Amino acid sequence: LFYLKVYHRRIQILIMIRIAIIGYGYWGPNLVRNFMNVEGCAVTHVCDLDIKKLDVSKKKYPSINTTNSIDQIFENSEIDAVVIATPVSTHYDLASKALESNKHILVEKPLTNNVEQAQILGKKANDKNKILMIDHTYLYTPAIQKIKELIDSDSLGEIQYIDSTRINLGLFQTDVNVMWDLAVHDIAICCYLLKEKPISVQAIGISHTENGLENMAYITLHYNTKKIIHFNCSWVSPVKIRYMLIGGDKKMAVFNDLETTEKIKIYDSSYENKYDSEHAKKFLTDYRIGDIFIPKIPQIEGLKNMAEDFISSIQNNKEPISNFNLGLEIVKILESAQKSIKNDGQVVIL
Repeated sequence: LFYLKVYHRRIQILIMIRIAIIGYGYWGPNLVRNFMNVEGCAVTHVCDLDIKKLDVSKKKYPSINTTNSIDQIFENSEIDAVVIATPVSTHYDLASKALESNKHILVEKPLTNNVEQAQILGKKANDKNKILMIDHTYLYTPAIQKIKELIDSDSLGEIQYIDSTRINLGLFQTDVNVMWDLAVHDIAICCYLLKEKPISVQAIGISHTENGLENMAYITLHYNTKKIIHFNCSWVSPVKIRYMLIGGDKKMAVFNDLETTEKIKIYDSSYENKYDSEHAKKFLTDYRIGDIFIPKIPQIEGLKNMAEDFISSIQNNKEPISNFNLGLEIVKILESAQKSIKNDGQVVIL
């Protein structure tokens, strides 16, 4: 059995997945760097409309072919998979052409800017038997993996609330508002951590710019159970905060992504409601304040784990962690939140 496993692993390595990265702007260089170090994968092409960016890529990675022609990527039958790291508004067209060219695809978050287009991509990927994965990198970070482990093992108990803040000064996007740029991260985290799906969404937001794209927003997710999730996102904060409170009925957790070594703190604290037996109408609350536990988190880049999952999913024809169904759920929430904002915070059923 051992030798069979070793042989199977060698076969996987021999099946080299050849990848093209489309978009070498802000996130593209990080993708190239990580995929270059993934076993069983070869980054063969980088595509960008900006020749200067391609020159930077070529100097750093002389072995990679560069082009400003997207058609060259899609027409190349030797390319097995395409990684799309371009503005959200371009995701649908590029992903559609990639699937039609029989290539697996990894799309930068969010998958698309509307549900209809996301569903079409999902059907195309299914029909072509291709992997469609979304780069929700946070799901692959050791910190979020640890929190997932704590929730699945019932260490925190029943999750009652999640309160998330993701704010900073800039960078203003030109094709999506702050929810699609910042809140998408925390929505993805919550969808991944919780088995239960929200039943409705409510959001308010405001734009301080002429393009009408909201630069501040507050989003609330409602559930069938006694659970509530709130997101605060902003491009106009004087400070940068990446903070998430997770309240369970046994313990509570704090995730601070800006911490270098103590990203997670588990508070052995809770409360219990009861009524006085002698005075039935008297409401009492008992509080328990215990120790604080700081789990050790491996210093592994989440993007590395994400890249490995993409390659492994192709090699083994398996569903990735950040799969299409999860990506679709996130787009549904964002689209519904957008409808709520445009209707003065009206509750939108999911």
